[in-house]
Amino acid sequence: MELLLAAIILIALFFDFSNGFHDCANSVSTSIGTRAISPRSAIFMSAALNFLGPLIVGTAVAHTIGSGIVSPDFITPDILLAALAGAISWNLLTWLRGLPSSSSHALIGGLIGAVVAAQGVNAINLSGLTKIFLSLLLSPIAGIFFGLLIASLIIRFFSRRSPSKTNFLFKRLQILSSASSSLSHGANDAQKTMGIIALALYAFGETSQFSIPLWVIIACAGAMALGTACGGWRIIRTMGSRIVELKPYIGFSSEASSAIVIFTGSILGAPISTTHTVSSSIFGAGMARNVGHVHWNIVRNIFSAWFLTLPVAAVIAAAVYFLLALA
Repeated sequence: MELLLAAIILIALFFDFSNGFHDCANSVSTSIGTRAISPRSAIFMSAALNFLGPLIVGTAVAHTIGSGIVSPDFITPDILLAALAGAISWNLLTWLRGLPSSSSHALIGGLIGAVVAAQGVNAINLSGLTKIFLSLLLSPIAGIFFGLLIASLIIRFFSRRSPSKTNFLFKRLQILSSASSSLSHGANDAQKTMGIIALALYAFGETSQFSIPLWVIIACAGAMALGTACGGWRIIRTMGSRIVELKPYIGFSSEASSAIVIFTGSILGAPISTTHTVSSSIFGAGMARNVGHVHWNIVRNIFSAWFLTLPVAAVIAAAVYFLLALA
């Protein structure tokens, strides 16, 4: 049993690593795309801030993941293994295709699929799940709104300034905005794996109640930072150049707006998809300049991946659970 618990923890940390690797583009792609910062500097800055994020903000999101979807009393080792298998499989598949999809959706979908396969639909906490779905739905809308708002204000107040001076200013500001986005990404996403590991510790009787030990916080922050440091270059290319024709003020607007939304969600305990929020912020900022500059064929491919993430991860997790039950 101790070996099984260790295996689940290691697999959960691998998911956290894949999350950082997959979602590295979220925080730095626009800064790299506008050449505000070099790729190497951007990625290592993002990795360091991804590590600090969960240490600063707290564990409200981890508690939502750990007890909002299903009661910890329903959790078994097979459910956790199947949930992680569904989430990791989808992360790797979308990384291979270079598509920015949501690790949060994948993990939540995997957990739902495994729980339903094991315990039935009645085991799902519908009120908690509704809160999670609302946060996942509203965060991209908020990203579009703030991205459009900030970029529109910049266009209004800087339209008469020299383009070269404006670009110089916002390239410098992008370093600050991408740092804020990286900090917010770590603050929200690393907590999701904390919730899974805390569930495992509770299921194995290592803790008397659902709680997040300090070593879990540090381990998850470290795994995500390491994944970010390794970088997800395929997705960086998609988000940094293929969604919209980037200008420094668009990059700043998207990074600043996503940081606002994600930090707010982290404080409120809402598990937000950083991928959805950042992508939506880029759409919004790009539309403020000119709707025609948005590459809508790429947007359609990304939206397709978004809608498929949760159900596909759930189906994979359910299938893995049934295979484990037969073993």
